[in-house]
Amino acid sequence: MDLPTVCERYDERLSPGEYADVDASANGLQVGPDEGDVETVAFAVDAAGATIDAAVERGADLLVVHHGLSWGGIDRVTGLDYDRIAPLVEHDLALYAMHLPLDGHDDLGNAAGVADLLELEAREPFGEIGPVTIGQRGRAAEPFAPDELATLLESELDTGGEGVQHFDFGPDEIEDVAVVTGGGADWLEDAIDAGVDAFVTGEGKGKVYHQARDAGVNVFLGGHYATETFGVRALQDLAEEWGLETTYVDHPTGL
Repeated sequence: MDLPTVCERYDERLSPGEYADVDASANGLQVGPDEGDVETVAFAVDAAGATIDAAVERGADLLVVHHGLSWGGIDRVTGLDYDRIAPLVEHDLALYAMHLPLDGHDDLGNAAGVADLLELEAREPFGEIGPVTIGQRGRAAEPFAPDELATLLESELDTGGEGVQHFDFGPDEIEDVAVVTGGGADWLEDAIDAGVDAFVTGEGKGKVYHQARDAGVNVFLGGHYATETFGVRALQDLAEEWGLETTYVDHPTGL
């Protein structure tokens, strides 16, 4: 399959234009030629030295990531930017990145993946940022005990051995759950206002502890990386449906 077709298919599914005004990421093809053939696609959460090197070693023609290299433009290709971009060009490895659209997509997104893991029902978009959303809210098919939910997340998320942090300040039965993956701590206040029993995100901020305690809500921090593997995995499944060879580069950060 040619490179423009792969990119166009992803763009059509993920609608990056809807997020253009709120996302600093240059979503779409970030590094690559106007034309080119794609046989093998590598997938990773982050575009970084380790994942780029692994994609090269595995003979990939395209690396698809959630966190790319271009955030608001690249003024000079020096330092870390050069060290990361040079092997892409040298080895004809194209780079495609999709940030917030891959957080908020109803089916393919990171939040949708966490909601699937928790088997949430009656889902609705959550986590407004401008005119779009980046999370999901739903109800548990059967109520969770807080420790049960923490154990489920810890057993299923790729936390790099760091575990899941739980602020146990909410009700003893969890039914109503809001999810914003990655650095979603700023949406805790929205979750509190919505009256949920629990808020699941990746990493916290200093204010999260007292917000959760004062509001009486459970908060689960599963890790930025660990909560954001679902989207690229879903894109990998699509590529396989299109007949492409794929490989997943797992590089948990523990953060």
